Amino acid sequence: MLRVLCLLLISLFAGSVFALPEAARQNAPDWRALGQGEMRWFGLRLYGAELWVRGAGWSREGPFALKLTYARDIPGGRIVDASVDELRRLGYRDEVQLVRWREHMTRAFPDVRAGDSITGVFLPGRGVQFWFGEQLRAEVTDLEFARAFFDIWLDPRTREPALRERLLGLRG
Repeated sequence: MLRVLCLLLISLFAGSVFALPEAARQNAPDWRALGQGEMRWFGLRLYGAELWVRGAGWSREGPFALKLTYARDIPGGRIVDASVDELRRLGYRDEVQLVRWREHMTRAFPDVRAGDSITGVFLPGRGVQFWFGEQLRAEVTDLEFARAFFDIWLDPRTREPALRERLLGLRG
């Protein structure tokens, strides 16, 4: 009976603001989960994604948070390389700029193990904060980078349009 009660409580709170890092929630205390989905590659689950917003829905002008909870161990360098590849695919081609953005991401993304989470928090007029669990890893004040980074998941040209629709609450 106790186990059933615990599972019920976990399911009730699984989508609550308690899923975001405590300090990140202080940027905007009224966060709510808008949508969630999974990223798979050739059938392998890479991570679960959750989009958190304030108010009625997502706006590119934010604030918003994207939390990725990894399903497998992935080296931080591989996360950075994949992110740079996606930025190029989306049309960001200035190599000097991409080198600078790579440096930001290298500071932000450690090696992850299954169950670890990285949360990116877009802060209008400020940039982005990257959290590894409850630890602030990096704050980047380059607004163009912040917007471009989240485009990987939220731009209509994303590689994963079904995941985008789930994150934006457009699809169940």
